[in-house]
Amino acid sequence: MKPITLQNYAEDNWVAGSGGLAELRSAVNGDVVALTSSQGLDFGAMARFAREHGGPALRALTFHQRALMLKALAEALTAKKEELYELSYNTGATKADSWIDIDGGIGTFAVYQGKGRRELPNERILIDGNLEALSRNGTFQGLHVYTSMQGVAVHINAFNFPVWGMLEKLAPTFLAGMPAIVKPASATSYLSEAAVRIMLEANVLPKGALQLIVGSTGDLFEHLTMQDVVSFTGSAATAAKLKTHPVITRESIRFVAEQDSLNASVLGPDATPESPEFDLFIKEVAKEMTAKAGQKCTAIRRALVPAALLDAAQAALIARLEKTTIGDPRDEATRMGALVSVSQRQDVRDKIAEIARDGAIVYGDPSAAPVNEKGAFISPVLMRCEKPWDARAVHDVEAFGPVSTLLPYKDAADAIALANRGRGSLVMSAFTYDTEFARELVLGAGAFHGRLAFIDRDSAKESTGHGSPMPHMIHGGPGRAGGGEEMGGIRGVTHYMQRSALQGHPRVLSAIVKRYVVGMPVENAEQHPFRRKFHDLPIGYQLKTKAREITLDDIEHFAHFTGDTFYAHMDEEAAKANPLFGGRVAHGYLILAFAAGLFVDPDPGPVLANYGLDNLRFVKPVKPGDAIQVALTVKDKTLRKPDQGEVRWDVVVTNRDGDTVAAYDLLTMNAA
Repeated sequence: MKPITLQNYAEDNWVAGSGGLAELRSAVNGDVVALTSSQGLDFGAMARFAREHGGPALRALTFHQRALMLKALAEALTAKKEELYELSYNTGATKADSWIDIDGGIGTFAVYQGKGRRELPNERILIDGNLEALSRNGTFQGLHVYTSMQGVAVHINAFNFPVWGMLEKLAPTFLAGMPAIVKPASATSYLSEAAVRIMLEANVLPKGALQLIVGSTGDLFEHLTMQDVVSFTGSAATAAKLKTHPVITRESIRFVAEQDSLNASVLGPDATPESPEFDLFIKEVAKEMTAKAGQKCTAIRRALVPAALLDAAQAALIARLEKTTIGDPRDEATRMGALVSVSQRQDVRDKIAEIARDGAIVYGDPSAAPVNEKGAFISPVLMRCEKPWDARAVHDVEAFGPVSTLLPYKDAADAIALANRGRGSLVMSAFTYDTEFARELVLGAGAFHGRLAFIDRDSAKESTGHGSPMPHMIHGGPGRAGGGEEMGGIRGVTHYMQRSALQGHPRVLSAIVKRYVVGMPVENAEQHPFRRKFHDLPIGYQLKTKAREITLDDIEHFAHFTGDTFYAHMDEEAAKANPLFGGRVAHGYLILAFAAGLFVDPDPGPVLANYGLDNLRFVKPVKPGDAIQVALTVKDKTLRKPDQGEVRWDVVVTNRDGDTVAAYDLLTMNAA
């Protein structure tokens, strides 16, 4: 098969490198599958093109429009994913490995599009937190907001996940309204290039939103500014080199790093060879050694077990690893494919030799070629370190392949200290049924690990396992792991946005964020707001109801009708002894029910459903004989469908003296 010449996508054009083509070889048989180069690209022009075209176009879209763009990209990739699977075999990945990469990446887009439409406003400004009172009379207040950065996100990805690694960065970047220049690792860039072609052919991305470099980044860093972001995945050594680039330092450019780390898994001290947690631990360590041939930044490199179980764990792991079939990833019987390249295999062999100074190889032969010499095949290698506190390499050197080391620990404190000896990791897992031990791990080791996964007999069936970062949760970690966070739901989006503090009159703040802010001028409702359609409800449109007195008969009837006969409502003497009440008071939910009776318009109209309350607080008790009144104000609106929109109402219930007794947000779905 003739090798393909990969192309860069720069300034809205596919461009081949002008020379210096590098050969990319199949991990399975060593054949050249692609040629690649980025020579001749004008990297400064690419950065300007992203800022001048992609950035403005993306920022003009709302969060919901950007989310729908992600949905369309996910659908386009799904429709052509078999093409990606076929290419993926050349990386040494089995069908199961490719599922993690390809379907996992598509799933990340799907999660972010859903969260974007559910959790973000149909707007371009994101409010962060609550209003801050900065003055006595409320004419000067503060609000934190996020806005899209006005630069370009440079994504530098690793070889092990050419699709997922790219999409996990693109999802939050696009949702934040920022264009991206993607630089995949050369070894597997043919798969990344194919995925980029599919996304561009979907014709939903604005011009300049996505560009691709299949080769060196040249002088790209020289053209970066303080509005740009660099997101990197790979080794700590490369991250350090990039992070200390003079332009990164001078411009204070945001640098998000997700680095390979010496992740640990701990078998709890409560485990026995007969316990479910023991079996789950053995399965997980073996799986993490062999999935993607161990080429995962989250793979278990150090397996910590109680000292008394060291022999049993070793025997069980060897028995499981012996069942691993190594071979051509296209063969359905194959359970572990090849490393990405012959050079990567040599690197793994060198690292194993370093680690072996701290212990012994108890399974596998790193020098053997279990399938063929031209391919990058290697057997799983299990090591054992009897004296982990006398060891150095096992805690400092990572063999980025199917390699793990068993380490014994004495007690919980020793396990925590050993886990932390890795000086920061992306993930630590624990296989224990002891909740107190789980809590000890979090308190003692939480600061050293980006994610802690607890897996036991109750969670195992649905658990995503040790090595699976989920789009909803942060992916990153402290120290050796780089100190950054990728993904993390909406947290990941804000990495590509700037948080700013706004200060001003509520009228100004409301106009900026398009949300009702207490203290702004309101429009008194001449027509009941429930008679108005979604688009006819302005922010700040307010209905003030008449007052209603709450009697003792009301309280007693409500108590008997609902069954809520709590003493504060029914026993005057006991209620008087309560320092919060000083006598009988109305039920909080009676206040809510009466409030609804005051502001609801009963006839059919644009309000289709009342589907929830948020932020409910009962502020002050209401005594028999007092009266309540409601101020119902349009707080926020989000169009959910072309003919329906969510209206968030600010509801404040006051007593006869004008004091707030209850406050909450009411959510309704209104016809548009």
